[in-house]
Amino acid sequence: QVQLVESGGGLVQAGDSLRLSCAASGRTFSSYVMGWFRQAPGQEREFVATISWSGGSTYYADSVKGRFTISRDNAANTVYLQMNSLKPEDTAVYYCAASTTISTRMWGYNYWGQGTQVTVSS
Repeated sequence: QVQLVESGGGLVQAGDSLRLSCAASGRTFSSYVMGWFRQAPGQEREFVATISWSGGSTYYADSVKGRFTISRDNAANTVYLQMNSLKPEDTAVYYCAASTTISTRMWGYNYWGQGTQVTVSS
């Protein structure tokens, strides 16, 4: 069992940056692949980024590639999502999730946080 708590969301203007954090507790953090997903109102939850156990491999959705960076600090049991050049279409609730395998699919993830709201105004 692992518990995930996201933080760092907020209201920003287009072009601004935000860094989301996800703190994990419970079983060994480094044994999990970590991912970020987001869900906009009326839309399905979608993949944003994922990072491998050691942080050596990362994958991104095309919509955020070049603007967002996922990273992790296994000593601090935390995964981050640095979001630059934010756009109004990035507005969503952002969730972090933990998986035992690398996946871009929601059903590949066993544990989820409660989400943090990111709102980007134009």
